[in-house]
Amino acid sequence: MFGYHVPAPDEAMLISGGKSKAAEAPFRVVTGRGSFVMPLFRKVRFITLSMSEAEVEENCVTKQGIGLKVKAVIAFKVGNDTESIVNASQRFLSDQSQMSVLTGRIFSGHLRSIIGSMTVEEIVTERQKLASEVLDGSKEEMAKIGLSVDALQIQSIDDMGLGYIAAMAAPHNAAIQQAAQIAQSKAQQAAAEADQASRRAQAEYARQTEIVQAQYAAEVEAAKSAAAATAASAAQESMRNQANYEAETAVARSKASQIAAEAQQESDRNQADYARTTAVAKAQYTAEVQAAQAKSDQSGPLAHAVAQQQVIDAQTALAQQQAELARQTLISTVVRPAEADAEKVKILAAADAERTKILAEAAESHNRVALDQQLINQLPMIVEKAAQGLAGSNLTVLNGSEGVTEIVSSLVGQGLAILNSVKKGVATAGDDDDERPSRAISPSR
Repeated sequence: MFGYHVPAPDEAMLISGGKSKAAEAPFRVVTGRGSFVMPLFRKVRFITLSMSEAEVEENCVTKQGIGLKVKAVIAFKVGNDTESIVNASQRFLSDQSQMSVLTGRIFSGHLRSIIGSMTVEEIVTERQKLASEVLDGSKEEMAKIGLSVDALQIQSIDDMGLGYIAAMAAPHNAAIQQAAQIAQSKAQQAAAEADQASRRAQAEYARQTEIVQAQYAAEVEAAKSAAAATAASAAQESMRNQANYEAETAVARSKASQIAAEAQQESDRNQADYARTTAVAKAQYTAEVQAAQAKSDQSGPLAHAVAQQQVIDAQTALAQQQAELARQTLISTVVRPAEADAEKVKILAAADAERTKILAEAAESHNRVALDQQLINQLPMIVEKAAQGLAGSNLTVLNGSEGVTEIVSSLVGQGLAILNSVKKGVATAGDDDDERPSRAISPSR
């Protein structure tokens, strides 16, 4: 708009030609907003409020008389308050670049003055102190010209080839190098010690490994020796057990043979007794028949009848005697040998029971069945022997075929009774013999 002016954010607008509200300001200062300016009657100018810098490179002499070249950079600007803007405008509005030149000159003087009161060591080691003192010394002068310093930075300090600063650094450099050498030496020494410790550890590990391997080899040899000794002992024990088993088997077989021989002798004795008893009975029967025949011839028919009755009684008694003889014969010829065989089988089975119990029980069961079968097979022979005894006698049957049937039935019944008695006796003997293997084997213990 014509006559309306707005300053930039980093500028201050100066309006002259009218009355200022501020008593001390010769013109009106406007910042951050626009203002209407009457043309022809008012004049508008602008001054920058932005940051500016000034470089200072000055040859200075220290308190020790040593010359130094010092470079510094100053960051400054026009103050934000109205007084500072007015002061700066009155001095630099026509040529604002002079602010940097004047600022550099002001700081050069203060820099020479401050460095002249300090030693090289203080300047080098306390740069911030140098900058602070320079700022404090120039603050008042800068405020008078409307400028404010934001920062002062010492860029470099040079002794212009005198070597003083280098000499100052030499002890520290030497100390640092010495410390570095010491540290390197210590590091090398630590590395050497670590290497020696590692080698010692490796040697110790090798030694321990050899010891462990030697111990292991010794333990293996000892275990092999113990195993060989155990195997030899087991072999000896097996041979002893085998010898004991063979000896027990031989003893059992000897006992069985002895029992069989005794049974055979008993059978022979029973047969001899049976033959003797049969001969006596036949002789008695013949004598009685002859006596009866004589009485019959003398006494007639009545005497003959009485004689026949006596003959029948004699025949009955003879039949009973023959049945008893048949039973004795059956016991001596069948039962005793069968018992001897059963005892033999039980003794052998008891000897074999040390290796397997199942085979012994099966053998015992099989032997009992075989014994029953043998007794049953002997039954016809028993009846046949009884029939032969009757056939050899002078027996007269009065009641014909019925009488013969009764005699045969009586013989068969007696044979079955004898068979049952023998089976019960064998069963009882078998139950008693179940306990005999432990007693038969007891000698081996």
